Amino acid sequence: MKMNPVYKREMRVSSRSVRLAVVLLLFNGSLALVALLNMYSTLAQVRLTAEVQYTSSLDLYLFVAVLEFALLLVIMPAITAGSISGERERQTLDLMLASRMEPWEIVIGKLAAAFSTMGLLIVSSFPILAMVFVYGGVTMRDVGVLLLSYVAAALFVGSLGLFSSALCRRTTTATVIAYGILGAVLFGSYGLNQFVHYMSGMRVDSYLASIGQGAGQASSGGFLYLLLANPASTFLMVIGRMTGRAEASVNVSSWFGSHGDSLVIRNWVGVSLALQIAAAALLIWASVKVVEKKRGR
Repeated sequence: MKMNPVYKREMRVSSRSVRLAVVLLLFNGSLALVALLNMYSTLAQVRLTAEVQYTSSLDLYLFVAVLEFALLLVIMPAITAGSISGERERQTLDLMLASRMEPWEIVIGKLAAAFSTMGLLIVSSFPILAMVFVYGGVTMRDVGVLLLSYVAAALFVGSLGLFSSALCRRTTTATVIAYGILGAVLFGSYGLNQFVHYMSGMRVDSYLASIGQGAGQASSGGFLYLLLANPASTFLMVIGRMTGRAEASVNVSSWFGSHGDSLVIRNWVGVSLALQIAAAALLIWASVKVVEKKRGR
């Protein structure tokens, strides 16, 4: 099977770089230090009280999982935002388009290289996540669901940066656009639901007060489904179910008032992950079309 030439080149350059090894060392070293300190404090507590606090291990798992997810959202767009625009700045994109490579090979190769680098960082920390198995409370199925949420989010934000890179001539502009769109998806969908929920509560309370009744139940309505495209909301639901946090963090229908019990809400995680992967596929297709247009010119 022929390997994608762009992916092969990017991985060869990355594997020969000292920066990747240093990043892996610092990231996993920091996580391992925190994990070992957590286990030491747990054992010290056992010696004093003869009780095992299982919540400490879950807190460790939560800390590592949240840190990795935040790292993914921050680093992945930065890596892919300079993939195509960087080639254009180095004046090598025209050479690549004039070769026998197809535009989709360039786009897929760039995305696969960024995804492999980010995946290496996440998978290398799994032994630290597995330390929670010493105490129990988290199953392999939970880790599998967590990994799936990572993959869907990485594809979504990575393809977003790739599309911005295909549109813009400068890497700086592409990076700003990628982070701007990502910020609108993450914070805009949440803020809009919060605003609509607040305004709905004011209208309901005003109406009920006018007829002499008590407070009513406000809701953000259909705006709630905008959170399906928000990777952070789905990740919070996944991690909330694993660690047994409050019900408000598990049931998305209770975040902004009552929304009933629809089929989408009952299967929120699956629908959201499928939507993120579909959006990633659409952005990749659009990136290929933009590169094909430039090749025609």
